[in-house]
Amino acid sequence: MSHHFDTPTALEDPRINVCDFYLFRGLPGTAVMAMTVNPDAGLSAPDTFRGEGLYAFRFDLDGDAVEEVTFKVRFSAPVHADASEHSHIQSFEVRCSVGQAARRGTEGDLIVSGETGTVAESAGGVRAFAGLAPDLFAGDGAALGAFRNALFKDGKFSPEAFQSRKNFFAKRNVSAIVLEVPTAMIGQGLVKAWATASLCGHAPEVQVSRWGLPLITNVFMPDLDMKEKFNRATPSDDQALFVEQIERVAQQLAALAGSAANPADYAKRLAARLFPTTLPYVLDTPAAFDFTGFNGRGLSDDTMDVILTLATNTALGDGVAPDKTRMRDDFPYFGAPYTPAEQAGIAPVRPVPQKT
Repeated sequence: MSHHFDTPTALEDPRINVCDFYLFRGLPGTAVMAMTVNPDAGLSAPDTFRGEGLYAFRFDLDGDAVEEVTFKVRFSAPVHADASEHSHIQSFEVRCSVGQAARRGTEGDLIVSGETGTVAESAGGVRAFAGLAPDLFAGDGAALGAFRNALFKDGKFSPEAFQSRKNFFAKRNVSAIVLEVPTAMIGQGLVKAWATASLCGHAPEVQVSRWGLPLITNVFMPDLDMKEKFNRATPSDDQALFVEQIERVAQQLAALAGSAANPADYAKRLAARLFPTTLPYVLDTPAAFDFTGFNGRGLSDDTMDVILTLATNTALGDGVAPDKTRMRDDFPYFGAPYTPAEQAGIAPVRPVPQKT
């Protein structure tokens, strides 16, 4: 899995669990940013966004691992739609903040507003969507779990774990927030981005989840305490707090696999590529997240295979890929969510938490 249900906070409230983050070119001269929350929405998680939540797309423009531009999304409390107890609508606002305001708080210039389930557009060329969507991340979660257990519990390299070729996320939904903005609202050239979810009701803002690169917590971090610490940290904290851990795991994997002449040197090179954990992207260029380099992330990029290959320095993959039939060429790029009929026989990952 990417970052689905990866910390105690995420388990407690999936609405503030950032599962995945995408960044790619939409219409010429625009950038599309998307985050997903609510893993297994409708089955194991709600299909709403948290009213006290602040969902943010953060952009570092000068390489210092600190954001200079942030797009902040906030939602109202949900109301029932058309007298249905099972369908909800929330209004939302998107604000753009720069400078010091980009780093904390809810302040910023309002650039678009709308309601969940429909596309909102502004006169300034901004488009926004928030609502139920298909989960486009693909991965064999059971195989990854077996691979992790072999590594962290038994000290073994177990590539044979990836034999079942089953996409754990097939026919599951998430809640997606998708923005398309003119690149001029961000900057030009190379940027480094990440997504966060924070709580900011009547108390100071507290970050509870972040996503810069896929599978960092699930491949490299052995326990929930470290994952929780990572999600509450910022990219500028990464060097001091997490690089040593990532180097240790990468060195162990390369040594066990016999895939590097000098496992320690390979681990240092990999850590330098992965940290700080931000997603690099040259604005207004085709996105590609692959073995040779990271340049944003498209909806169809098979990030599980990329990270497994890099982590082990071997051609390792899980044999499953994102469902391209659930993607569209125009905004909001996510296709229709899976219907209850399509999900017949799909068991919830965990009981649905009761949240108001």
